[in-house]
Amino acid sequence: MAKAAKGGAKTGVKSGVKGRLYVVATPIGNVGDISARAREVLAAADLVAAEDTRHSGRLLQRLGIEARLRAYHDFSGPRAAAGIQGLLKAGKQVALICDAGTPLVADPGFRLVQAARREGYEVTPVPGPSALLAALSVAGMPSDRFVFEGFLPAALAARRRRLAALRSEPRTLIFYESCHRILPCLADMQDAFGGGRGLFIGRELTKLFESHHLGSIADSIDWLNADPARQQGEFV
Repeated sequence: MAKAAKGGAKTGVKSGVKGRLYVVATPIGNVGDISARAREVLAAADLVAAEDTRHSGRLLQRLGIEARLRAYHDFSGPRAAAGIQGLLKAGKQVALICDAGTPLVADPGFRLVQAARREGYEVTPVPGPSALLAALSVAGMPSDRFVFEGFLPAALAARRRRLAALRSEPRTLIFYESCHRILPCLADMQDAFGGGRGLFIGRELTKLFESHHLGSIADSIDWLNADPARQQGEFV
């Protein structure tokens, strides 16, 4: 597919000489969740800054988008950020994406956005998929007020300290967790909050093997142990 022309209302990319950084949400699993606007912005951008260029390259290929890709993640040095800043200074349009979901939400990008704002460049959100909001929308738990904690510390002592600090938090708590730590994490939650505390698990959201479980922490541990396949994937 030919690269879309830059500028114009159709693409959503604003014309002009001032550089602009677009923060673009991409699917968390199901590629059909990409928005029309996200497609257009990615196709028209002068550069797509991606957490993992191999992963994002496959996504763009599936979308029929030819784009110039450059790696940008938490381990990128000042040189990578400076290169993107140079493009913005030259009036270019840069799209920032992460591996899945909305950049900066438990994903890289904060320093780049901060620097772009400090230098006076336009920073524009292109909203879309978010694993934490997807889980919250179907959990059947209070959603008027909530706290997003992202990933708990991997180290046992630090994780237990963080959970202890949240023991009296009255708002719905949202965490991300990996397959490697899901069971130890729930065991520590049971110690911190009690086995009867209500818990929703959203596993592999929007993907082929998506599954949900709503119950207590104690029976959620039993649910995971009942089938080793349930312990695989990504969890909210």
